[in-house]
Amino acid sequence: MVRTLVPSVTTSTTLTTFPVTPGPTGLHVAELWRYPVKSLRGEQLTEAEVGLEGVAGDRIVHVRSRAGRLPELDGQLVTSRARPRLLGLAGTTGPAGAPLIDGHAWDSQEALALVEAAVGGGARLVAYEGPERFDILPLSVLTDGAIAALGVDRRRLRPNIVIGGVEGLAERGWEGRRLRIGGSGGRGGVVVETVRLRGRCVMTTFDPDTLEQDRGLLRRIVEEFEGTMSLDTAVLAPGLIRVGDPVELLD
Repeated sequence: MVRTLVPSVTTSTTLTTFPVTPGPTGLHVAELWRYPVKSLRGEQLTEAEVGLEGVAGDRIVHVRSRAGRLPELDGQLVTSRARPRLLGLAGTTGPAGAPLIDGHAWDSQEALALVEAAVGGGARLVAYEGPERFDILPLSVLTDGAIAALGVDRRRLRPNIVIGGVEGLAERGWEGRRLRIGGSGGRGGVVVETVRLRGRCVMTTFDPDTLEQDRGLLRRIVEEFEGTMSLDTAVLAPGLIRVGDPVELLD
C-alpha cells in the first residue's frame, strides 16, 4: 500500500502555488504530480516520496482488456492513446492510500463501470507495482521554460515534477546530467539522472478538460521540438521532496 501524502488535486489550468526556496540558480520544484491509475487524469501534490521506481503510488493500477470471445486479445494493456476518454476520469489517492477513480475505490463496481464506459467495452482493473508499469523510465521531469515555449496546458505532458525558474528550452541541454532536488549545502535530497528527452505521443493532442483533440499540436512538437518535450529520468538517490524545494544541476 502507498503512503498517503495529503494530495492537493487540481482540475484547472491555474497553477497551485506554494512557498519557494530556490537554489543558487533560482531553480525550484514548482509542481508535483502523481497518476495513481495509468492513463487517467492525475493529482497535484504538495510533497512526494520518491523511490528508485519513481513517485510512491504512481501508476499502480492499470486497465486491461476483457475480450470475451477473442481470448487472444484478453488481458492486453489499455491506455488513453487508443481510448482517450480515460483521460476524462480522475485518478486520485484515498485517505487509506489506495487509488480512487472519480472518487470510487479502484476495485469497486462503480469504478469498473466508469472505465468500461470510457473504453467502450469490457475491461478490468489490475493492481501492479512492478517497473513495467512505466512506458520508459519511472520519473518525468518538465520545466516551466519548456511549457512556456510550447504554450499549452502542462497537464497534456503528464509530468511528475515541474521545475521552475528555467530559462527557455534549457532542459534540452540537460540530457545525461544529474539533478539534486531538496537537501541543503550540497548534501541530501533526491538525486536523479536526466537520461533522455522524452518522445511525445498522441496523448498530448487531447485537451485535459474537454478531451477535444488537436492533432496539430503533435505535428508542431515533431516539427519544432524534434518530437520531444520533457525528460525521462532515473532516480539515483531516493527521498522526500516538496513543492518549493531547491533544485541544483550537479554536472
